[in-house]
Amino acid sequence: MTNSTCRHGRSVRRGGAVLLALVLGGLAVAPAAQAAQAAQREGQGAVVVRGGGRGVLLRVVPVADLSRAQVVAFLKEGEIGTATVRYGVTAYRLTYRTVDTQGRPTTATGLLVLPKSPGARPLGLVSDTHGTMVHRDYAPSVTEDFGRLTPYLHAAAGKAVAAPDYLGLGRGPGRHPYMDTHSAVTASEDMLRAARSAAHRQGRTLSGDLYLTGFSQGGQVAMALGRQMRDRRDGFTVRAVAPVSGPYDLAGEEMPALLDGRVNGTSGVFYLSYFLVAQNRLHPVYRDPAEVFRAPYADRVEQLFDGRHGEEDVVEALPRSVKELVTPAFYERLRHPAGGLKEALTVNDGSCDWKPAAPVRLYAARGDTDVPIGNARSCAADLARHGVRAPVMDQGDVPHMRSVPVAAPKIARWFAAVR
Repeated sequence: MTNSTCRHGRSVRRGGAVLLALVLGGLAVAPAAQAAQAAQREGQGAVVVRGGGRGVLLRVVPVADLSRAQVVAFLKEGEIGTATVRYGVTAYRLTYRTVDTQGRPTTATGLLVLPKSPGARPLGLVSDTHGTMVHRDYAPSVTEDFGRLTPYLHAAAGKAVAAPDYLGLGRGPGRHPYMDTHSAVTASEDMLRAARSAAHRQGRTLSGDLYLTGFSQGGQVAMALGRQMRDRRDGFTVRAVAPVSGPYDLAGEEMPALLDGRVNGTSGVFYLSYFLVAQNRLHPVYRDPAEVFRAPYADRVEQLFDGRHGEEDVVEALPRSVKELVTPAFYERLRHPAGGLKEALTVNDGSCDWKPAAPVRLYAARGDTDVPIGNARSCAADLARHGVRAPVMDQGDVPHMRSVPVAAPKIARWFAAVR
């Protein structure tokens, strides 16, 4: 669900696994430095478009131009296999119209990556939805590290890639409604429309073939987006679905795992506090933070998730176990959800409760102590009830953060083979 890893003493903050399980190598660029670099580029080659409805493209800003060799070097530093890399890539930050959690007009940003492939052949489009992020500048269209690894991988294999930032991240307004599946899907769907317009402006045509993937929180979003796009929509047809380590079963797997030790303590505290704070803006989970959080955390927890704190800031300000974080009364509510908490869990579950026409592979890892593999097994069981066989592709005894570098090259090869 989130990313915060460390390599040779350097912190790496971005979306996908969790915080201080500091085990995976990565590419470190501090958010402030990223923002400064982006500001220098803002307007250099930018295209501003005027328009109205959902998915309408408003602005295009070039953010990267890499040769094939540079893509290979970037992926190697992120410890991702490069066998599928065939092309260099160009990347753009898109600003587009979408709707907020209440269905009101707003804007969002996202990353479009195009391969430098020869010829004018139509490109398939990969929707690559990211994992948990707390700092808005970790989003794919702004960050220059982990958030771009899989988008660059899929584009370098020959497909266009749309990587939405979601609401409240990147350059979008407001706070991020963390784990609100509906708004993540609307922002992702509208990003597809904006990506098609932006690709056309770059002289590229999209074929309409759509491939869905995503990591952690983004794995859940990918499945829910597939449900939304199951009927041919806006000229897109889903050809394959391959999420990685998604929390598909909040009530049946992820919440119990937070309490019984299958999710490590630091990750559990991080995910739970972020979820409760964000969901309380949408559902009546609590009226006062002190109803949920122990002192001194009740006085600080909401400010920590303002989009301007990094994961290390959050972890350092919170305890190391869920029992230390929440009151005894609320701990019992976690064991037996009711009211606004149950509502928040229920409305954000069900991403696998549908019948895909396209093939589905569920990538996960038995060593994952952030999003246990039971989530993927629950998803497979939901799909099986609709007559769909979706194999759980176990990536081995690796932690959450390693599951995507291990799985992503396999997914790129599979997407290339699916027609």
